Amino acid sequence: MHIPDGFLSAEVAISTFGVSIASGLLAIKNAKKKFSEKFVLLAGVTAAFVFAAQMLNFPIGFGTSGHFLGAFLACILLGPSMGFWIMVLVLVVQSLMFADGGITALGANVLNMGLIGGVLCYYIFTLIVKIIPLGRGTFLATTFFISTFSVILASAVCSLELAISGTIPFVVVFPSMVGFHTIIGIGEGLITASVLSYILIVRPDLIYVLSNELKTNLKEKMVEGVA
Repeated sequence: MHIPDGFLSAEVAISTFGVSIASGLLAIKNAKKKFSEKFVLLAGVTAAFVFAAQMLNFPIGFGTSGHFLGAFLACILLGPSMGFWIMVLVLVVQSLMFADGGITALGANVLNMGLIGGVLCYYIFTLIVKIIPLGRGTFLATTFFISTFSVILASAVCSLELAISGTIPFVVVFPSMVGFHTIIGIGEGLITASVLSYILIVRPDLIYVLSNELKTNLKEKMVEGVA
């Protein structure tokens, strides 16, 4: 899903940079309000996990690749603002040190993987869990489906950017990108649900979405479910 240099038109590259920069500034402001010391270690571990997962690339064709995302998991654990900046850090290091994703396409890659795949899907998740009653099992099932969806949605937006740039026709790139990433997304959903299942047992207090966003008895239900 990392878009290389030269694959985006100037208009698409500039506009996506603008959206990503604006999102980053807003994320910094929000992260300062909500960040606490207990997240320092978790942030480092999460960043390392996301970095390692994204380095496992599966060639798709047309000069692009498919890989695990990790953005939704980062947002669930650390909140949308810190989760977004975890993705920015990972993508910048990959681009500058490993040539995985172009520098001119960095704005688009941050938009697709950090904002769309992470922050947007985080808020979709919080909306769902506020509407339907959840226990531990349904919480994990919901994280599985949204995590899978995050990869598919990010790949769909990526294919749209390539098509608008005139690099690859939409009818060619969209089914290829979305098809491959649907399979990858299922794997990501299983990994995300497994990681959260373990954390729910050992340290449920570390899951940001439970302690900071859901003002219901969801957290108590899950603790009771593992007790």
